[in-house]
Amino acid sequence: MRKKNVSDVSDKEIKMNLLPGIIIVTLQWLIRYLLPALIPKAAAVGFLGGAAGGIAIIIWWLFFSRAPRTERWGAIILIIVVMYITSLFLDKTISTANMGLMFILFSIPVMSLSFVTCAVVTRNLPKVSRRITMIIFILLASGFWTLLRTNGMTGDGHQKLGWRWAATNEEMLLSKYATEDSSSGLPAVTDSTSWWPGFRGPDRNGTVNNLIINSNWSSEPPEEIWRRAVGPGCSSFAVNGNMLYTQEQLGEYEVVSCYNLTNGKTVWKHKDKARFEESHAGPGPRSTPTLAGNKVFSLGATGILNTLDASSGSVIWSRDAAKDTGIKIPQWGFAGSPLISGDVVIVSLAGKVAAYDITNGDPKWTGPDGGSGYSSPQLFTLNGVQQVVFMSKSGAISVEPESGKKIWDYPWEIQDRILQPSFIEEDDLLISGENKSISRISVTQERGEYKARELWNSSEYKVNFNDFIIHKGYAYGFDGPALTCIDMKDGRRMWRGGRYRGFQVLLIDQGLILILTEKGEVALVSADPLKFMELAKIQALKSKTWSHPVIAGNILVVRNHEEMAAYRIRTETK
Repeated sequence: MRKKNVSDVSDKEIKMNLLPGIIIVTLQWLIRYLLPALIPKAAAVGFLGGAAGGIAIIIWWLFFSRAPRTERWGAIILIIVVMYITSLFLDKTISTANMGLMFILFSIPVMSLSFVTCAVVTRNLPKVSRRITMIIFILLASGFWTLLRTNGMTGDGHQKLGWRWAATNEEMLLSKYATEDSSSGLPAVTDSTSWWPGFRGPDRNGTVNNLIINSNWSSEPPEEIWRRAVGPGCSSFAVNGNMLYTQEQLGEYEVVSCYNLTNGKTVWKHKDKARFEESHAGPGPRSTPTLAGNKVFSLGATGILNTLDASSGSVIWSRDAAKDTGIKIPQWGFAGSPLISGDVVIVSLAGKVAAYDITNGDPKWTGPDGGSGYSSPQLFTLNGVQQVVFMSKSGAISVEPESGKKIWDYPWEIQDRILQPSFIEEDDLLISGENKSISRISVTQERGEYKARELWNSSEYKVNFNDFIIHKGYAYGFDGPALTCIDMKDGRRMWRGGRYRGFQVLLIDQGLILILTEKGEVALVSADPLKFMELAKIQALKSKTWSHPVIAGNILVVRNHEEMAAYRIRTETK
């Protein structure tokens, strides 16, 4: 007697083995979404679990589901064909996100859940109805992605999805600008204490001096002075008196903007016809303007270097630094903030530094090529010698600010570095291995030759995405979403606490750390190496926030890619 093939069995005789599929898709979603929520550092495991779950579903369906052969092979072939066709019609923000893998990484769990749900729901339906329903489920599970776009990614890999046809915040802002006055007049520079010359403050180390604030925000929280919409970008602020400078994207123009610190109104805007956009941080400039004298220096995401009059925004000179150096725009745009040293302005361009005459913009020198990189040049005095240190793929490199000649280097290859080196004491620096470890190095001089050697390396602090600060022999920064403290003597971790993931400013006079989180919260944490202690927290901004906060005088200014706001903080006398 001929043995019956599954395809020959009638619908009434079919009893599919659905339990393994239910178990697989349940585990898939637990690993993909619940695990990273409980353990933020497990985001990569979540992505891998989602993909592995999809493969497991295919194996179950083809070989262990007991479904008719036509449905087994037909369903898998249909899924592959439909997902491929869908990929041709995705919004650009989705098709390019996660280095082009977003659709695959995010759609597999959705398709798996939809497919298993369909199998369970239709198990008792007639053959034709079952197959038609399965086709509909597959088409919907894949096709709905063509209706979406992503408005950017969070630090732990989550995408902010929206309808493809909905107006973006930038588009709504452009519509508003079309009907409002572009300038409110120049504010007088009345408060000399309001001084923040650019990226991470006067010394680029995230510290605020000569300020004592009231940390009891439950009774006297920061007072909101103003709030307004701003174009997208990751730029922070520079402040001089009542003049507030930042960079933003407005349609096809990359913009350097000056606002009135007291009321948030526009003072002037300088526009360059340039636009950079990628799906992680979104569109707009990445770097922060730098102030020197009555000039503001800015570097756009496409490499446009401007020197503008700080009072009026008029152009003093402008260069295409990318074209000058022959460097292609990197994957996430040029992100380094200009550095002023003597009579030159120095910019970092994807792992290479270049200098221009501060007066007329003439190219002065180009430093050694360290490969890729997104950090900013930093000025230090080591062994009595002033030098520019910058981080790149190859490691740390030091050059003479006058000539660009290499003084020393510290090889430590890491792709796409973004973090700054920090001065510890004497001739020692703290540098990061970007989510792998952190090292303390010492720069010495022997017979006229400079060398950098490692004092210690610690894997107890895997800093990434956010710069760290140093206070009284301890470093504070983010290890994943948690604030972490390590001892500078040996790299030993003292504590790890809170779930913030943010940028930070140290209020050094009283040992407070002010944190601006990715969720737009502002928190105060004690810079105490013995214990983690949060003192206060308020919600300052909505939406994803990737820009450093600024404190100028007693004014706290914060922004993200949608809005910016200023708060007055109550101060106390010493």
